[in-house]
Parts: sequence; C-alpha cells; structure tokens
Amino acid sequence: MDDALALALAFKSEKLTVRALTAVTGNLPSDRTVGNALKLLDLLGVGHVPVGQGPLVPRGGNYPSDPFSHGSDGLAESHFPDSERIIDSRSAAQLIVDTVNEYAGDISLCCLGPLTNIAAALELDPALPSKVNQLTIIGGSFGVTPYAWTQATGDNPVSEWNIFVDPESARLVFRAGFRLLAVGLDVATHPSINFRPEDREALRASPRPEAQLATRVVDFVESRGYQSYCSLIDSSAIAALIDPTLVTVETVYCDVEVNGELTRGMTVVDRRMHHQWTSMPKIDIVSSLDYERFLDLVTAELSA
Repeated sequence: MDDALALALAFKSEKLTVRALTAVTGNLPSDRTVGNALKLLDLLGVGHVPVGQGPLVPRGGNYPSDPFSHGSDGLAESHFPDSERIIDSRSAAQLIVDTVNEYAGDISLCCLGPLTNIAAALELDPALPSKVNQLTIIGGSFGVTPYAWTQATGDNPVSEWNIFVDPESARLVFRAGFRLLAVGLDVATHPSINFRPEDREALRASPRPEAQLATRVVDFVESRGYQSYCSLIDSSAIAALIDPTLVTVETVYCDVEVNGELTRGMTVVDRRMHHQWTSMPKIDIVSSLDYERFLDLVTAELSA
C-alpha cells in the first residue's frame, strides 16, 4: 500500500516519466502484486505502461511470511476491481533490460521492494550498471538514527523487510557496480515523516482517487496500532528522485549478510576508523530528509 502511494507520486510528478513497471514478490507474491500494479494504473487513469511479473520465489528459495500485513488485498482492504490490462509477455528481468537499453544513459531504476528482479536482470545483462544513471532503493538500515533498529521490519531484530526477503539478490546488486542510493529505515520510518494535520485535511478534501487511497491507508495502519509514516515509506525514494535536494547523502562501505541466524538480511556498514574493509561495496545512503518539504511535496502531488 505504501508502494502504491509512491507509484502514484511518480506517475503524477512532472519531473519523472515512468517507462516500465515490474512486480516482485515482497509483502505478497508477485502474481498478486502484478495484479495490484494493474489496478493502480486503472485508478490513476494512466495510459499504456508495460508491467512485467517477477519470479514467485526469491533467489534464496524461501518466501518469508510478512509480519506486518498490508491487508488481505495488499492495498489496505481497498478491494479494487480486477484490471483488464494485460501483463507484458516478457519476464520482469527482460523488461528491465529492454527498457534500460532503449534509454541507456538517460534512465534510472527505483526499487520499492526486494531486489529479485534487478538481480535477474543483471544475469541477462551484466553491463546494466553502466547504462543506468542511478539505482535508488528502499532497503536496509544503516545506524544513522535509532529508527534503523527500533523500526526493524524484517523477521529478525536487525533486518529491513525488502533486503530480508531476498538477501542473496540484494548482495548481488550491492556488488554489481551500480551508482546505488539506499533509503533505509533510519530515514523512511522517522516519526517526522508522519502526516501532519493539514496534510490529512488536504487529502480528505481532495476528490482524487489517489488522495482517497492515501486517507484509507493511513486509517488502516493507525487502526492496527502503527503510525502514519507506514503509508509513506516508499514515497521517500520517489521524492529523492523528484528533488535530490530533499536528501542528505553519505557514502559508506556496506554489504548484505546472507547466512547469519540472527542477522540474515542485515545491511552491515563498516564505520571503523582503522582496519576498515574497503573491499566491501561502496554505496550512498540517505542520512537525512527534509521532512517538511517532503510532506509538502507528497500532499500537493496526491491531492492535485
């Protein structure tokens, strides 16, 4: 449901053009999320955008049960009618490769879920990182704020859900050489990301279906004892693409743990002053977000 609002933000922004969309197994399996993607396009009244489906099972072979639940339909119990749109005949990985090659040097990738589809695309085209301006992900937790740990969303004490679902794919992507920007739990679940009263009023007053969806999502998460930031986690990555001045970026050495009994899916950052493992992948992470301007942007776009 937070992915849906983020995609609405991407489609409505005049700063972005969405060329393709792929569905991945994350909070729900990909045969469910692909249907939700098509429903969202109907809701937004978007013209033709190719939508591809990724593998049903993550690279590691196991699909963990989501401890959060986004509702039985994955969209806060919205139960939108099935779409008559057709899923693209290509696999998600092939759709990514074809789209990147068509716009090579003038395209970015944004991943709002596990990195399964990107890892599969890399197997088809190992040169993919050199053709992409930037890969922005919602993923990981990096210890920049305490929310990296207190808001852990994976099914162990230190992991974030998107990485935890498929850490094997995440490790492959981290090591592939992308110009990678990660928005982690440190920022994406910060309490300052909660909708303000004036934002709620603007959304409730708007006749736009995406604004009404946002209101429904907020009501849904709050009815279950969570805060409204849960509806905006993925929008922070789209906002960083729309307006890079919203974020402060830090470069770190970081890799993904795949074997630990207590730490599978953990994004491990080496911050040591001495004996640092400089052989680890170097990535950019968002260390802070201008929350006031972020909320202004999201509310204005979803309400307009």
